[in-house]
Amino acid sequence: MARQLYELCGTDPARVFSPFCWRSRFALAHKGLDFESIPWRFTETERLAFAKHDKVPVLVDGARVVPDSFAIARYLDEAYPERPSLMHGRAHAYRFIQSWTGTVFHAALIRLIVSDVPPLLDEKARSYFIESRQQRFGMKLAEVTRDREARLPEFRAMLSPLRDAVLAQPFLGGDAPDYADHVVMGAFMWARGTSPLRLLAEDDPVWSWRERLLDAYGGIARATPRAEA
Repeated sequence: MARQLYELCGTDPARVFSPFCWRSRFALAHKGLDFESIPWRFTETERLAFAKHDKVPVLVDGARVVPDSFAIARYLDEAYPERPSLMHGRAHAYRFIQSWTGTVFHAALIRLIVSDVPPLLDEKARSYFIESRQQRFGMKLAEVTRDREARLPEFRAMLSPLRDAVLAQPFLGGDAPDYADHVVMGAFMWARGTSPLRLLAEDDPVWSWRERLLDAYGGIARATPRAEA
């Protein structure tokens, strides 16, 4: 069986926009492993019943079925130790990067881009997304992202730990990217694929880091459909 990665998309199967799916895309590219992208959309939980999971990404590698982006990265390091390491045997340290990205970065980013997602979805997925996110925020999505340009300075200031790190070295992983870069860059790919909002200034070191990752692994990130201006 060919290696498969179930990934979230909208009406366009080429526009993969889940930050978690991008973590796994980057991880597979880092390992030099080919895979077939299997488009998956909100509300299609029954299609993941074989994985005993209700969210993507899900990796199918021969007889192995691995859900969850962090579990996929750990599996790839264990199954393919002869290929470039993702976590260098220090999974506990990468959990910190994952936690910061989820609780700080994602939490700030979603309030800037969430209203841009519905137009990318089909009718069924769009209804689900709007209803579930409006319930989460307690307001309409347009209200969540209102005045977002005025909030960009605060968002950019929040990135100072990332900025400090990539001022000192090209990637979070050092001279080359590793899973820490994949985790944080996955959030930027979420925004790049869904929202026209320009998150970064071109003189920001984070911009330069992101540009390097867009070109990494043969440019797989730069080649995907984008919405960002």
